[in-house]
Order: sequence, then structure tokens, then C-alpha cells
Amino acid sequence: MFALYTKEFGFVWARCSAVRRERSRMRYALQNYARANISLVRGNRGWRLVGASAGASLDVENKNGAATFARIANLVERLVRGEERNDYLFTTLAEAHAALLHAPRETYGAIELLCVARLLYTLGYVSAEALGTALFTHTAYGLPELTEAEAARTKLLSSVNKALSETHL
Repeated sequence: MFALYTKEFGFVWARCSAVRRERSRMRYALQNYARANISLVRGNRGWRLVGASAGASLDVENKNGAATFARIANLVERLVRGEERNDYLFTTLAEAHAALLHAPRETYGAIELLCVARLLYTLGYVSAEALGTALFTHTAYGLPELTEAEAARTKLLSSVNKALSETHL
């Protein structure tokens, strides 16, 4: 079973058999916390993975970036329920993944905080008006956004922690 966040369907669980065998063509595409182009078919027992090709994956050498994205992905798995398309959340996760691939290690904390705040914002746990910031109007993780997130770190962290405690998950 694979937990996937897709652009078209949102968060889904999909079955795939014999994917770890050496002769499997999907073997290298379906790595933990990697982006991939996948093909899904809905069967009477749920989603089934029928094809996959590799996309961007976090480098094995980049353990801190992989650990950061793993925490974000685990939070998505805990908070997102049901299959519902959410373009903002998909783009937020995709751009955070790309930022963790290319950004300097010192920015990982700001990327994680900003991504989690945007995740909670899109799920309705945090309001942009309460924080008084424009960080939720887009999904970029460039230097200006990370600088703004660091400037509002205390307020963002307080809002994120409060929202997470209120979810009771």
C-alpha cells in the first residue's frame, strides 16, 4: 500500500503488487518521499497503481532534507482525510519538495515551518488574517518568503502549535 498525494484526487491509498521485485519497472519510481508520475485505476477494492515513472527524489546524501520532508508528509497523512482535489496544497507540497532539493541546509527549518503553516491554512486550522501576512497568497519558497517567515517565526510557530493541539490528532 502506498500513501500518495495526487494533483487530481488529493490524498489516496493505492495498492501495487510485486513492486519491490528486481524485474519491476515501477521499482525506482516508487521511493519514499519522492515525486513520480503515476497511473492509477479505481477498482472495486480501491485505487491500484498500474504505472509509475520517476520524478524528483530527495538525494540519499541529503538526509536533513529527506527528514524534513518526511515530517511534512507524515503530518499530511495524519491531517488530510478523504479524496479531495486541492491544487493549493498540492503545489505547496511540490514546491516545498523542490526547495528541499535545492535550498541550503540553513533554510530547512523555515521551509518546514512555512509549509506546515500553509498546510494548516488550506485545511482551515489557521487564518491568514489572524497572522497578518501575505505568505498564504502563494506557494513559493524563495528568499523573500523565507525571510518573511523567519521574521514572523514566533507568531507562525505559535499559530502552528495551537492549531496542531486543537486537531487532537
